[in-house]
Amino acid sequence: MSDDRTALDFRDTTALFRPGDPGYEAEIAGFQTGFAPRPELVVGATDAEDVRAAVARAAAHGWPVRVQATGHGLPGASEGGVLITTRRMDGVRIDATARTARIEAGVRWRQVIEAAAPHGLAPPNGSAPGVGAVSYTLGGGLGLLAREYGYAADHVRALDLVTADARLLRVTPESEPELFWALRGGGHGLGVVTALEIGLLPVARLYGGSLLLGGELVGAVVRTYLEWTRTVPDTVTSSLSVMEFPDLPMVPEPLRGRYTVSVRVAHTGTEAAGERLVAPLRAAGPALSDSLREMPYTDSASIHSDPEHPHAYYGDSAMLREPDADALMDVLALTGPGAPMMCVVQINQLGGALAKEPDVPNAVPHREAGFLVRVLSPLDGTDPGTVRGLYDRVFRRLAPLTVGRSRNFGFADGSRTEGLYGAETERRLAGLKAAYDPASLFR
Repeated sequence: MSDDRTALDFRDTTALFRPGDPGYEAEIAGFQTGFAPRPELVVGATDAEDVRAAVARAAAHGWPVRVQATGHGLPGASEGGVLITTRRMDGVRIDATARTARIEAGVRWRQVIEAAAPHGLAPPNGSAPGVGAVSYTLGGGLGLLAREYGYAADHVRALDLVTADARLLRVTPESEPELFWALRGGGHGLGVVTALEIGLLPVARLYGGSLLLGGELVGAVVRTYLEWTRTVPDTVTSSLSVMEFPDLPMVPEPLRGRYTVSVRVAHTGTEAAGERLVAPLRAAGPALSDSLREMPYTDSASIHSDPEHPHAYYGDSAMLREPDADALMDVLALTGPGAPMMCVVQINQLGGALAKEPDVPNAVPHREAGFLVRVLSPLDGTDPGTVRGLYDRVFRRLAPLTVGRSRNFGFADGSRTEGLYGAETERRLAGLKAAYDPASLFR
């Protein structure tokens, strides 16, 4: 690796790996194990200077650059080029007076939740605290309290960005207004964000949890849920999930191999108000489990209890103008116990603050959508082509209701870009790509 260390590029302390080196496989490993990158050079960045040096080296050789924090949202397998891993860049700094957090590129949301909690604050994180905070936010960021507070990208105050010509820019509404618009919701194609400053929410406690029912009630629960969403205030953010639990030892005995439907709720009001709000859901049928309760925000990961172990998966999404119970039931029939592979279907209510542009507009698309439908399948022994075939049928059924796809929830297929943005946003992002990365260094 000595040829990679020059005075112009990398410092002696920078962690570098090539295929076959000790530590290479561990360095490229992420949460998504089904679509691993195979870069020619891995740079384990510890700060913005390491990132700048990696980008400079890649640009000099015409190598493509990819970035990985936690590896949750890998867009597919890739070969060659430079991979910048940011897991070592894990600094969090809270300004309780300004209600902001400065977050480095490798930080996971769990770190921000824990750092903000002593100040009675919470970040606009999603359901899984192990997800990388920066990459999640660049894609928009649909959080636990999103209907009340909007997308995570709406709360960004400033970003530090390494551009394709290896400059380090401070991006704010005043210094770089076009980049500030694009990076908040426009994804990762304009450079490497090494840190960002984001606003925190005045939330210390909430009412929430999950109501789990047997799959024989799925029709009643779906219709009850859709009707319920017409009545709830914006202080309620919720989703419905349908899946067949695998028949595995780590699954509790009563749920092994069982088809289930659950509703997940997060409400920033009082416990008494929360109990009144969820009463119609509880009336839909007898629950297999009911974890709805008041909790500190630090316990909010228990609402969804997303898996924390790395695994292989495929997923896609559709953002719908409005729900249609018959169309959703057709989707659940396609993805239910008779499907050729396990499918987890989640339906999120949108609207509320998600439908409103922030004071400084950004590139987050499809704010007119009322619901998001996500389908995810483990790839344990399943051919991705078979999954794609089923998903084609699922999303064709939803096509008449669909306004687009979610940037945060298109897993494993980086070749599909249609539907991520509207025509005007695509045009504007393409213009910025041509201006800031004409050689398409960043993939």
